Amino acid sequence: MGSRDTGGRTGGIEEPLAALEREIVSCRRCPRLVDWREQAAAEPPRRFRGQEYWAKPIPGFGDPDGRILMVGLAPAAHGANRTGRVFTGDRAGDWLFASLHRTGIANQPESLRKGDGLSLRGAWISAVVRCAPPANRPTPGERDDCLPYLERELEAMTRLRVIVALGGFAWDGVLRALKTTGAVVPKPKPKFGHGAEAGIGGLLLIGCYHPSQQNTFTGRLTEPMTDAVFSRAVQASGGASV
Repeated sequence: MGSRDTGGRTGGIEEPLAALEREIVSCRRCPRLVDWREQAAAEPPRRFRGQEYWAKPIPGFGDPDGRILMVGLAPAAHGANRTGRVFTGDRAGDWLFASLHRTGIANQPESLRKGDGLSLRGAWISAVVRCAPPANRPTPGERDDCLPYLERELEAMTRLRVIVALGGFAWDGVLRALKTTGAVVPKPKPKFGHGAEAGIGGLLLIGCYHPSQQNTFTGRLTEPMTDAVFSRAVQASGGASV
């Protein structure tokens, strides 16, 4: 497995995810995103000057045998694009991992960098788009170019029971990926909302407002609201945390 940072237990499905990771980190499919992620690394804000940036696509992270999958929008230019691990090194990640710790999924309440000791129990974290997009807005074409990676994660995670979509973009991306993998998506298409639930192909999809500062600073998303979603995910997965 080389230096693969799984952050949890390993099992028979680890190799497909490890092979997928190798493909993801070498991807240069979307020229606009390649330029942006590399520009962010070349021109960092003052607080990150002197740090070495990852500046490549971001693979998933966590427990390869997980029964919970969390899906975000895309890496932050100076968060995961800097640290190389999804939701690591920015305020959204601070909020997310604190909640995952309170609900028994993460072993510690913060994630600063690779190798900081973080591990996830029974859960995997991913994103619809793997490169940092300008203004956090991927184009539909960039989304569609990246979706096959999420589809392959869904297929590899044979123990998966619950998906938590972090924001409306992730909710839509998950529905598209599930449909491509053969799941029957209900009509009309399930609507995103915080705490919204939809049963699709034997999986439970749960919506959660994205832990961006736009939501957390304004009070649209509170700690109890976030914890309620992940507590529900653990319960619905059959007790993913250990």
